[in-house]
Amino acid sequence: MKTTSSVLSAAILLSSASATRAASDDQCFDFTPMSSVSTYLGATLDYSVADRICCHNHKFAEYSGYLAAPEVDFFGRLDPSVETVFYDSVCGLPLFIAPRGRTFDDFKKESLKHGWPSFRPEEMISENVIIHNDGRMESVCLTHLGHNLPTGGVDRYCIDLVCMAGEPLSAGDERNQILQYIQQEQIINATELNTTSYTSSAEQYSGKTSNATAIIISVAVVGLFLVVVAFVCCEKPGWKRKGDEIQVGSSETSTSIHEDDEENEIY
Repeated sequence: MKTTSSVLSAAILLSSASATRAASDDQCFDFTPMSSVSTYLGATLDYSVADRICCHNHKFAEYSGYLAAPEVDFFGRLDPSVETVFYDSVCGLPLFIAPRGRTFDDFKKESLKHGWPSFRPEEMISENVIIHNDGRMESVCLTHLGHNLPTGGVDRYCIDLVCMAGEPLSAGDERNQILQYIQQEQIINATELNTTSYTSSAEQYSGKTSNATAIIISVAVVGLFLVVVAFVCCEKPGWKRKGDEIQVGSSETSTSIHEDDEENEIY
C-alpha cells in the first residue's frame, strides 16, 4: 500500500509539466499493477513481469508470443462476437476497444503474427494514451504500454498484455487518487466511456515510431556488404578458400535484435 505522502509527491511531479511527467522515471505514480492482473480473464499471468514491464521499464516487453502461452490463451478467453474494452493494469482507465473497424479474426491474426496484442488507431481511447516521438507508448497514469510500430502505412500499437489487463477501479480503491490528480487532462474514465458513441481521435499515421525498422535495415545492409567484401577478397590471388564455399556467419555469431529470451526490446 502507498502512503499519502508518496501519492502527493507524484501529484507534484505531474503538475510541473507534461514533458517532465513523460520523461520521469516515477512510473505508475509509484503504484504497482492491480493484484487481479495475475488472474485476468481467468488466465494465469506472471505478476512479477507485469510489475517490471509496466512500472519499472521504458524499453523491454513481455516475451513474444506470451499472449498465446497455454496458461494465458488470450484470444481463447475473449468473446469474438463483441467488442472488448481493455483497461490500464495500474489505474483502471480504458485504453483500447477491440476489434473495431475489422473482424475478430483480423485482430487475432495480426496480434499472433507479431507476438503481442496489436491495436489500430480507431481502437485506441486516445484521451488516455500517450505516444511519444520515439514510438514509446504509455497511459496518462504513466503505465508503460508498448510501442507504435506502423504496418501498411497505418499506426499499429504493439501492447504488452500484462499492462492492459486491468479493470475499472472500485469506489474505495486508493488508486482513485491518481485519477483525481490527472483530471486536468481530458481523460475518459471507465464510467464515462460510451462504447457505442465513442470515436477515437488518434491519427491513422502519427509519424511517431521507434527506429526498429532502421535497425533491421542497417543490419541487413552491413551483412550484405560483408558478404560482398568476403567474396571479392577471397577471389584475389594469394588468398585461400576452404573448398569452394565461404561461410558468412553462424548461429554463434549471428546478429540478434532481442536482448534475451524473456524480454524483447523490439516488438
